[in-house]
Amino acid sequence: MFSRFTTLKQIPKGVWVLGVVSLMMDISSEMIHSLLPLFMATTLGASVLIIGLIEGVAEATALILKVFSGVISDYIGKRKGLALLGYGLGALSKPLFALAPSATMIFSARMIDRIGKGIRGAPRDALVADVTPAEIRGAAYGLRQALDTTGAFLGPLLAVALMLLWHNDFQSIFWVAVIPAVIAIALLAFGLKEPVSPVVHKRSNPLRRDNLRQLSSRYWWVVALGAIFTLARFSEAFLVLRAQQMHIPLFAIPLVMVAMNIVYGLSAYPFGKLSDRVDHRKLLQWGLVVLIAADLVLALSGHWLTLLAGVGLWGIHMGMTQGLLAAMVAHTAPPALRGTAFGVFNLVSGIALLFASLGAGLLWETWGAPSTFYSGAVICLLSLLVIKISPVQQQKASSPPGSR
Repeated sequence: MFSRFTTLKQIPKGVWVLGVVSLMMDISSEMIHSLLPLFMATTLGASVLIIGLIEGVAEATALILKVFSGVISDYIGKRKGLALLGYGLGALSKPLFALAPSATMIFSARMIDRIGKGIRGAPRDALVADVTPAEIRGAAYGLRQALDTTGAFLGPLLAVALMLLWHNDFQSIFWVAVIPAVIAIALLAFGLKEPVSPVVHKRSNPLRRDNLRQLSSRYWWVVALGAIFTLARFSEAFLVLRAQQMHIPLFAIPLVMVAMNIVYGLSAYPFGKLSDRVDHRKLLQWGLVVLIAADLVLALSGHWLTLLAGVGLWGIHMGMTQGLLAAMVAHTAPPALRGTAFGVFNLVSGIALLFASLGAGLLWETWGAPSTFYSGAVICLLSLLVIKISPVQQQKASSPPGSR
């Protein structure tokens, strides 16, 4: 029996491996992505329209593939191979950025990278649930998210340092980014052993109507809550745009995202562990309260110190809710359909993020930056009302006999 207070030693080795793999790949990806718009605009001479088109198509591709990769992992009863394929494509894309002579090759590299992300996301998240006892899944998802987010702020920091050291040599930095990607692939290939089910896996199309009926109404509530949270939060790119209005030196603006990810990374595991012991609805509600505070501070901000306070609150909100929502998906989905469940959850949340960001941008252009954050606070208030009527609460997920 697990202690009421989960320790890091109780987290299965497989979760640590997946977390460190995410960390290394995020270091690699963020070293490139934090510099890519500047590289395309200055070195390759690409227009803002082309940059936006490349990013939009690439992200949409990743969203669509998350559903199919989750479904395939449930159908074949294996997840590691798909995760390895996804991370492998991500690693394969890295040298292409360094070799790119034009925006066309950048587009190809981004597509390969996002296809890889789409393939690996749902099987990886389902693997965490497969290797972790139900009573500590919140802590497990929190730990994986904390390690992932650590890579998200170490990557840009390393990129900034190398830009200063190597006098803005983009290509050399992109080549360095290949190293952590290769380490991630090796660690996943040789460091993770996929759990073996004690029963023979019978292949069945997860998208068949009788299979989809196994996804309970409580699962669909979690999907709805994930979409609502995303609508209230929109893209972190607006944090960067808000920083630009604070007269912060241009080279220091990306450090705003570093600050947010530091807070996010430090808070993800503690709040994930807390979610194993408290009512999920209460924790979600507190997460929305923190996001309301962040929106109000960012809307009223006129100085970089208040901006950092708002960014810090935003990071705490992410730490409180993202691992929790993943654990809730795992709790409410049958083991045989976890890949499909994560794929659908990610797709719906991704579509919500697209609409939220478009709406936020329209408000920004029409009525100014404060209106974007005020609208986020209003959506948070509406979300609090939705959570009050939802059937989601703290529970111990139970698996059918022989399903683990």
